[in-house]
Amino acid sequence: MNRAQLVSEIKRKKSVLCVGLDTDLKKVPAHLFAEEDPVFAFNKAIIDATKDYTVAYKINTAFYEAQGLKGWESMQKTLEYIPKDIFSIADAKRGDIGNTAEQYAHTFFKTYPFDSVTVAPYMGKDSVQPFMQFDGHWAIVLGLTSNAGSADFQLQPSGDELMYERVLKTVASWGTPENLMFVIGATRKEQLQHVRQMLPDHFFLIPGVGAQGGDVPTVCENALNKDGGILINVSRAVIFASSGEDFAVKAGEAAKDYQQQMAAYL
Repeated sequence: MNRAQLVSEIKRKKSVLCVGLDTDLKKVPAHLFAEEDPVFAFNKAIIDATKDYTVAYKINTAFYEAQGLKGWESMQKTLEYIPKDIFSIADAKRGDIGNTAEQYAHTFFKTYPFDSVTVAPYMGKDSVQPFMQFDGHWAIVLGLTSNAGSADFQLQPSGDELMYERVLKTVASWGTPENLMFVIGATRKEQLQHVRQMLPDHFFLIPGVGAQGGDVPTVCENALNKDGGILINVSRAVIFASSGEDFAVKAGEAAKDYQQQMAAYL
């Protein structure tokens, strides 16, 4: 999916919601274990309930890889079930160089045809560029995260700026707003404002809303641009809104509530 198509869907749905399919088997409702593939059965119901309110789905590959071959099969079926007009993200956080990075890019853009994949930039340009060589696909590079450990490196001085600022500026020069997004945490409005000033045109994937304490008004007021320019990821607060047989209904209600909050700013 290219930028124009993504922006069109944001405007049509008046939403920047990204639903995170972090499907933890320990939290899947018990009645689904009668299904041949409980993970896919859960994801299918979540997608059916939320697809009218979301413009993106983010599959956290760790929850699938942990299940071995069956998990990869569940992930593939889930990806194939996501409507083609909804942006797909492989949250894989890959980061390696040369032909290894090329194989990771092939994995998530060809073997499993996601629209985008999250990438760790620590190894530099040659670990990111292979992901930006596929038309209509995106590298989503870790920029500023909201976890406690972000202070270990991201917030440390690097010359006359902080390390995350150097990373954002440098990585932005490797691609364009057409094929490069950044992961930016949602917990501090001052940082959202600052990053948006640094990168006025790029899309940001913004985790941290919902169970992690971030909120839609803070993000929208400080990070939106003329095209929307953000994807606000909500995982647990939507997909695990209920642990009972009404889990999909409650997920749909939660997704609709987030979409309505976003629509006020779009």
